Amino acid sequence: MSRHPLFSRLRWRIVAAHMLVVIVGVIVVLAMSRILLDYVVPSALAGDFAALASAESEAELAEGTSALLAAFRSAVLASVAVAATGAIVAALITGLVLARQILHPLDQLAGSARRVAAGRYSERVSVPDSEELALVASSFNQMAKALQGVEEQRVTLIGDVAHELRTPLTALAGYLEGLVDGLFEPEEETFDAMHQEVRRLQRLIDDLQALSRVEAGQISLQMESQPLLPLVELAAASLLSQAAGKGVTLSVSRLADSPLVHVDADRVLQILHNLLGNAIRYTPEGGRIDVKVSSRERNAEVTVTDTGIGIPAEALPYIFERFFRVDTSRSRRSGGSGIGLTISRYLAWAMGGELTAASTGAGRGSTFTLLLPLAPPD
Repeated sequence: MSRHPLFSRLRWRIVAAHMLVVIVGVIVVLAMSRILLDYVVPSALAGDFAALASAESEAELAEGTSALLAAFRSAVLASVAVAATGAIVAALITGLVLARQILHPLDQLAGSARRVAAGRYSERVSVPDSEELALVASSFNQMAKALQGVEEQRVTLIGDVAHELRTPLTALAGYLEGLVDGLFEPEEETFDAMHQEVRRLQRLIDDLQALSRVEAGQISLQMESQPLLPLVELAAASLLSQAAGKGVTLSVSRLADSPLVHVDADRVLQILHNLLGNAIRYTPEGGRIDVKVSSRERNAEVTVTDTGIGIPAEALPYIFERFFRVDTSRSRRSGGSGIGLTISRYLAWAMGGELTAASTGAGRGSTFTLLLPLAPPD
């Protein structure tokens, strides 16, 4: 049975509940007054009416009238008192029932909030039919779902970090055990290999520290207005030799007028180095990487398009997650730490921009788009 739209709002349900309590009280008063006046009062005044009817003198008549009025007054007051008591009891019962119906969702919400605070993030509440309470319940469920997601990410992060740390540590342990057992000679090549593992471990720790700072908003930004194209060309020039060594063509579209952006130049270069480095890493020999700079509404736009391995549709929502790799067969040595895109996106957010990814599917290349805020007019 559907509820009238008017009563889907909590304010009108409370008003209706008060009106119902009043109506019940009035009905009880009238009903009990009618019963008392029809049956109780006449019997109580019967003796006084009989005494008044048998009065023979004016003195007896006056005395009987006075007694009748006093008895009538007492009977009416008693009737009203009884009726009011009944009305109060009926209104109290009605009010408690209605209040329970209205407040029951809030009690459920409070209990669920306590359970979520205790760590039970899978807790959800049913959504009532009241619009206001439904909004609160839906917001609570969204919050609980977000907290559950954060907790799952925390557990996943601990496992991922442990896995990423285990790889270089296992290699170091193998070299050390080989040296102790005499399997490896204490030669320069052995120590170089160990040093490489230590450097990989240090880079991972540095990446994790950087990720922690950007996620917590604890990075310092030196924001200033400057042309965007020179930054893009500088980042591309620093990676041209790497692209050429892999047989990949890297080109930058030059514009007549470079858009002015209000950014931290070092952070922009950090983002571009990550995007271009990934594009080179995942683009096979003979492929292309095209970088284009343009303006769109209130933002400048940098697009990095490659002809690499692409991104499957099911992987796109997770491309900026920590330690996520499109090619799961790649190790950390060949695929990076897996948190560069995460750091880049947080840096873009910190500067008031955005970083997005798009791809038509595996093997069809990908496009990363960096939006940066234009510099305010002078």
